[in-house]
Amino acid sequence: MSAPVIALRRADPADAGKLGAMITEAVTARAWKPRLHSGAEDIAHAGLLIDRGWVTVADCDEETRGFIAREGDFIHALFVASRFQRRGLGAALLRDAQARCPRLDLWTFERNLGAQRFYLRHGFVEVDRTRGDNEEGLPDIHYRWQRPGVAASAAHTHAASFQESQT
Repeated sequence: MSAPVIALRRADPADAGKLGAMITEAVTARAWKPRLHSGAEDIAHAGLLIDRGWVTVADCDEETRGFIAREGDFIHALFVASRFQRRGLGAALLRDAQARCPRLDLWTFERNLGAQRFYLRHGFVEVDRTRGDNEEGLPDIHYRWQRPGVAASAAHTHAASFQESQT
């Protein structure tokens, strides 16, 4: 079987419903994660991320199957519809972000072992943990990736200038 052809593109407002549904699906699938927002609120949140210009979607066979929301060097969200996971979509979205930024930061929940393994495979390292200083009140882990050969201060300076250019 051949590898799927993955096309990355900037999200548009019409994508909000599908992206919001991916968020809802992911939260619902994790019994340990409290459900704080309705499906309608997830769609509105996806719309806000899109409106800010932070979202890249992964399409395969002309269907949107995943997305990443990135503000400069910070990844706010990375979701792939459950039935399309482990097919390279998340990796393609993450590699695209790594090509655009010399450093990336993100948080994931301590209980999300699959996400932890995914980010470690892609070169991220743990830099901090909390006991639940987030909306969900769940312990989480701060991960960072840095392009080899890029000094930490240079990576941060690049990210700050990128954020300024986006406003």
